[in-house]
Amino acid sequence: MPSPEEASTSTEPVTFSSLGLIKPLLEALEQLKYSEPTEIQAQSIPYALEGRDIIGVASTGSGKTAAFALPILQKLWDEPKGLFACVLAPTRELAYQISQQFEALGSAMGVRCAVIVGGMEITTQAVALAKRPHIIVATPGRLNDHLENTKGFSLRNLKYLVLDEADRLLDMDFGPVIDKILKVIPKERSTYLFSATMTTKVAKLQRASLSNPVRVEVSSKYQTVSTLLQYYCLMPQKDKDTYLIYLANTLAQNSIIIFTRTVHDAARLSIILRTLGFPAIPLHGQLSQSQRLGSLNKFKSGGQRVLVATDVASRGLDIPSVDIVINFDIPTHSKDYIHRVGRTARAGRAGKSITLVTQYDVELIQRIEKVIGKKMELWETDKEEIALLRERANEACRVAANELKEQQNSSKKRKRGGESGGRDDRDRDDDMVEAGMPSTKRKARGGRR
Repeated sequence: MPSPEEASTSTEPVTFSSLGLIKPLLEALEQLKYSEPTEIQAQSIPYALEGRDIIGVASTGSGKTAAFALPILQKLWDEPKGLFACVLAPTRELAYQISQQFEALGSAMGVRCAVIVGGMEITTQAVALAKRPHIIVATPGRLNDHLENTKGFSLRNLKYLVLDEADRLLDMDFGPVIDKILKVIPKERSTYLFSATMTTKVAKLQRASLSNPVRVEVSSKYQTVSTLLQYYCLMPQKDKDTYLIYLANTLAQNSIIIFTRTVHDAARLSIILRTLGFPAIPLHGQLSQSQRLGSLNKFKSGGQRVLVATDVASRGLDIPSVDIVINFDIPTHSKDYIHRVGRTARAGRAGKSITLVTQYDVELIQRIEKVIGKKMELWETDKEEIALLRERANEACRVAANELKEQQNSSKKRKRGGESGGRDDRDRDDDMVEAGMPSTKRKARGGRR
């Protein structure tokens, strides 16, 4: 196969109209207040409209969804039919977000989408698939379930396949499931592979599923945006909870996402903050799907100003007005740091990130600084105020420990009483992998979704 071409960068001003998009799409873009195409959109849409396969490499918040949605919708306008395109995403929240964007961009065309993810009723999804939606947005495991088990459902006439956040899909061991899906969809199709980085796994997938692709790369290395102010806050490990409460207190008027490494800490810190009067809600993979969407919607609407999340929320989610990202735990991989802080300072807006650094984290923070190519500034703290908060923080920690214990006990009772939510009512992977949870909990590689 010929090696992918490098797309050339044009210096002339580009508009959505000059890219060759049809009137219904231009009207939708105007309604959504998309004034001009981003770099990834300007470079990839012309190739997509020519019918080329695309490898898009671009950082978080660069407008990748519209870059693949617009050409698909334009082709759908010319050739309206059901089960026209399928988009694979690594997490449920991202799948819902992609579907919403397709529906918004295709509003003038009456485009119909179905979101096929774990944690939702499988028979309801089978009914939705029987209605032959134009676009399916799915997590790989649940889509494969339907391909294997739902009578009458197939993708044999599929025209487009998109793998969004391909590096993350493959990090989560979805490779074998994606291979199964590739075997049962037509070889004569257009394929778009979008990724933040070109890892060896992504390169292997590219060879397996793309035909003479053009490569569009708008960020050759990981970097954070210039409108993001990045700080670190030094503290002893034993006072980490107290320092977080101090930051929540001093930044109380802001919209904040706090990232933790583990599900347990996301649950624990949200209880601690609520106990002390902060409007905090958790978001992690051990909540049911309705709870997860509820948390996200409350935070997006401004009903709650503090979201305590695992890396479930770090990829692709576009929450318009996040003022501050706090890293309670430093992520092990530098690229995850960039995805986390990319939740703020989006679309040219300003934002701040504050990373909590204990005596054990110095090497990790230096590694991140090397990758992003800039030094973080020290966040000044008031030691006297922190000392005054310590007792209240310790009491809130005790309350949280008791509440979590009670939740565990009631959960065990429900399981004994046969009230389990079904085989994949909870996610196994989309933050378990990031959280470094024991692999013994993931019996099936790739996990059902």
